Amino acid sequence: MAHFPFRTALNASTLFPYELGIREQIRIAAQAGYDGIEIWMKDLQQHVAEGGTADELRREAEGLGIEIANAISFIAWADEDEAVRRSAAVQTDEELALLSELGCPSFAAPPFGSLSNASLDDIADRFAALAEQCRKHGVAPVLEFWGRSPKLNRLSEAVYIAMQSRVADATLLLDPFHMYTGGSSLNDLDFLSADRIGIVHANDYPELPPRETIGDEDRLFPGDGIAPSGELARRLNKLGYRGFLSLELFLRDVGDRSALELARHGLDKMRSAYSVVE
Repeated sequence: MAHFPFRTALNASTLFPYELGIREQIRIAAQAGYDGIEIWMKDLQQHVAEGGTADELRREAEGLGIEIANAISFIAWADEDEAVRRSAAVQTDEELALLSELGCPSFAAPPFGSLSNASLDDIADRFAALAEQCRKHGVAPVLEFWGRSPKLNRLSEAVYIAMQSRVADATLLLDPFHMYTGGSSLNDLDFLSADRIGIVHANDYPELPPRETIGDEDRLFPGDGIAPSGELARRLNKLGYRGFLSLELFLRDVGDRSALELARHGLDKMRSAYSVVE
């Protein structure tokens, strides 16, 4: 019998074509039936710039019964330039103050910035510094690898950096699209345990364009492409992962679907593609 053992989240990027504010994004995610929402930092900052507060959003989300699962941010914490990293540290404090007020437990920490000449050990040291800075805010960085990045582009590199950082509670963000573009293997998951996975993005991709040129805008709903979604689900389930699968798409064409209709469609596709047969 097939069952779906994970929690569901809607990454706000999936709703970007509708140009909604963060309050409306949260409402749509709740109405569509998701357990959580993965916000983008820029949307939270815009809400505050327009006179809103993170605390009111937290209370609204609680009232709707939806959890703030994670945040997408772009902080150059691992950049080769020390001056850039100092500026990134200021950005980190500013953003995490808002995320703490929102009740968001974590944020994505991808290889944003210039890393071409950085060693994996350098990146590990910088991740350790980031994690230490974040502790005072109670918001954890989730180490993310990007398939197109010159460094930190594979799951194996993320595992190494997490280990070498000596951050005891380090977790990773898994994304099928980045696993595909960076050449990671599902077998790499054998080196993980459930408590090392912070959050998992859900998406699919087509056979064409080829791996070398495919872009974020080519992502598909789960089950609509060639991604081994069922096998990924099986392996995550075997590891005992019970956290969020977060639907992260960058759609160019939403057809005639409303935001709510699209969110519900995505939830159905995710539950179907990542169901586990036991």
